[in-house]
Amino acid sequence: MKRLTNWLQNLRPLKILSIFLALTFLCLAQACNRPNIAGQPAQPPNARRYDPTKDYPISKYQGGMNNFSDVDPRAREAEKAARYRADQLIENAQRNIERKGIDSTDQYIRNYREGTPFGERVKNLGEDVGSSAEELREGVTKGTQRGMENLQENVERGVKDLTKNVQRGTEDIGRNIQRRAEDTGEAINRTLQEAD
Repeated sequence: MKRLTNWLQNLRPLKILSIFLALTFLCLAQACNRPNIAGQPAQPPNARRYDPTKDYPISKYQGGMNNFSDVDPRAREAEKAARYRADQLIENAQRNIERKGIDSTDQYIRNYREGTPFGERVKNLGEDVGSSAEELREGVTKGTQRGMENLQENVERGVKDLTKNVQRGTEDIGRNIQRRAEDTGEAINRTLQEAD
């Protein structure tokens, strides 16, 4: 301990200051000596820098972050499916229009402007309403028939299940009665044996 106190008393502020200044000078001299040490190395004037992305086309520029598409590639399949579904719905609507003989809105306007008689326009509308009512009637009839068939099947299943449950119940009751009789017989035998 005495050595440490002697050593601390021997330290002079001048020695500490001179060591601090020497270290500061050394650091500044090394750091500020060559300013281009952290920059790009000098290249000859005719040198070309190798760029690997020019040799291998990675992908087409599509915008978005990092020059790639922001859309998940898996979503493209869903987009195609949605477009296909929309096209199918459009075609279905066109077939319905052609099959039912419904005039387009342009044709309705043209008929009105050309003076198609009111009775004929009402007749066309009446036919459209009549065909719609016929289709509705057919749909209700088919739905009712399907409902009756389902109801009949459900009733048949219910009857089968009911008979199975009744049979199982009677079998269970028979077993329970037999067990009770056996238990009663055993109890009587034990009572008689204890009495003797």
